[in-house]
Amino acid sequence: MSNLTRDFFIALSNNKLLNKGAQKWGFRLGAEQFVAGLDVDSVLQSVKKLNEKGISATVDHLGEFVTDRSVSLRAKQNILHLIERIHEEKVDCHVSVKLTQLGLDIDEQFCLDNMFEIVELANKYDIFINIDTEDYLHYEQTLRVLDALREKYDNVGTVIQSYLFRAEEDMDRLKDARLRIVKGAYKESESVAYQSKEEIDANFLKLAKKRLKGDAFTSIATHDHNIINELKRFVEEENIDKNNFEFQMLYGFRTDMQEALAKEGYLFCTYVPFGEDWYGYFMRRLAERPQNINLIIKDKLYDSDNRIKKTPVIVGSAVVASLAYFLCRRKK
Repeated sequence: MSNLTRDFFIALSNNKLLNKGAQKWGFRLGAEQFVAGLDVDSVLQSVKKLNEKGISATVDHLGEFVTDRSVSLRAKQNILHLIERIHEEKVDCHVSVKLTQLGLDIDEQFCLDNMFEIVELANKYDIFINIDTEDYLHYEQTLRVLDALREKYDNVGTVIQSYLFRAEEDMDRLKDARLRIVKGAYKESESVAYQSKEEIDANFLKLAKKRLKGDAFTSIATHDHNIINELKRFVEEENIDKNNFEFQMLYGFRTDMQEALAKEGYLFCTYVPFGEDWYGYFMRRLAERPQNINLIIKDKLYDSDNRIKKTPVIVGSAVVASLAYFLCRRKK
């Protein structure tokens, strides 16, 4: 059942019509729990609240798969403005970007030029830039862009997805770069990626332990308490410096655990997305963790006293109904 649910929400994340409509609907699908507002002021307020709890942040101005140069140029300017504001506000925060938002599907050199501007400004202010790894179709291009940037700058890194067969090979090649290890949020072919949760989890642990024994800084991005507890034991047993890695989770997910890890003395970073183009990100988060559907249903259909609201949101109900219909069809 969980694989069917994941496939459903990944399919929704790729639906351009729904994505366009979602920008008109606003956050009525429950996205406000996982997306920190629409503008820079809103997201920086969220970052400041995290900082007060001893938690750093990486901020993502949402957007992806852009095919219009003017849209990519506007996205670049928005990110440059975000970097300036981070510097001015003196918040504990770095920036995550997606190359398809910055023109990778238009022209690789155009994207690289945009990235050079971003990384250069961030380097001026000692701000790290993380290149989010997207689907496998863009994987080789992403690594090429990263390699070109790293020839001049050391304030840029990327993400290793543990569901990819080649993850360890690429991680080893980038042993001197700052990396984030994740499981992976896209539906990939069985020719390039593990398909079962057990295999993906096992590879995640293998990659994380190997990186922790190295010298470069590593972000360990997971909400899985079993994996986190296993890595905490490993860190103690191997006497690994806690300043050489951080745990990382998404904004709005397992907030109690986020705060608990920070209080235990671990470096902790929250991935904080914002912006109008929130739909694809939100659907992939539901694909990764279908339990969040329950949170959204409760929030949108019930009040604080657990009574059904008089005017529940039609859009949220439609999504739930569509999911039920999809699952029933797949089971036949």
